[in-house]
Amino acid sequence: MSLNPLLSRRQILAAVTAASALPFASLSAAPNKVMRGALMILSTPYTDSGEVDYEDLLKEVAFCDSCGVQGMVWPQNSSEQRYLSKAERIRGFEVLAQANRGRDMALVFGVQAEDTAGMLEYAKVAEALAPDGMIAIPPTTANSLSEIHSYYAALCEITSRPIFVQTSGGPDIELTIDFLVQLARDLPQCGYIKEEYGDVHARMLALQEYQPEPIKSVFGATLGRGWLYEMRIGTDGVMTGGTMYGDVYAKLWQLHLESRQDELRECYSKLLLMQNLDTLIPGVRLYVLQKRGVFKTTKSRRGDYSFSTQQIAEIEYRLEALKPYMSV
Repeated sequence: MSLNPLLSRRQILAAVTAASALPFASLSAAPNKVMRGALMILSTPYTDSGEVDYEDLLKEVAFCDSCGVQGMVWPQNSSEQRYLSKAERIRGFEVLAQANRGRDMALVFGVQAEDTAGMLEYAKVAEALAPDGMIAIPPTTANSLSEIHSYYAALCEITSRPIFVQTSGGPDIELTIDFLVQLARDLPQCGYIKEEYGDVHARMLALQEYQPEPIKSVFGATLGRGWLYEMRIGTDGVMTGGTMYGDVYAKLWQLHLESRQDELRECYSKLLLMQNLDTLIPGVRLYVLQKRGVFKTTKSRRGDYSFSTQQIAEIEYRLEALKPYMSV
């Protein structure tokens, strides 16, 4: 299960260099990419010394493309965005915009910050790079739904692209269904919802009552642990940190679209076997990314990960069951 030689080291280095030198206007994205299906939140790779590894970030894009996923998102919580500096986030935007040129995948940039001013700094850079959409976690400094509304209104002054509103991760304020619907009516590009608050599935069903207008898409998250049910109740996709299983997520979406329900259930059950290891073996997702040839290290800014002989044996045992659904 090693990565195909999609990019040579020379190509990777050339792309990283070009990303910082190319004028923003030349990075225009293909219009009207569909915001449905499997959108993978990219993991952030690091070198042995702990620096962001932009070479491996490029490899992650090529890997996602070969997996057939519908889109990529960066940086969000699965990307360790809270551990990234402003300079690292902006450089990552540039590298990803360059790497996704000419590909069919949608590219969504995470522009959230603690307050509106900080968010706008990221949003202006992102807009200049012409992604297919943006996502913003509500500002942690907000004290009311009115302040959150103003935050998204400010973002809509920067871009007319689709904006995903994430319903968790911000202040301890519920983004009610009424609020989300009114927000989408006031700001039509905010009709894309990443739902992960409270009774998630009840909220998804409630939001569906307002589709296709003003709500345009409702996505699940939480590593796709509820995605089988969410597909069957009619949601539009999953946006989660699952690059290491990108081809499996893409296969799940394909099986769903083709109404191959028995195969869908079987594939999903094998993915759950791996996801069950997340709490049992910390760092397992990075192990899989390294094993599949995407990342050189299992470095993380959340902590240092190492794996015992027994842990490796368990990972490999469960990973074997996923091999029939892996295309890369």
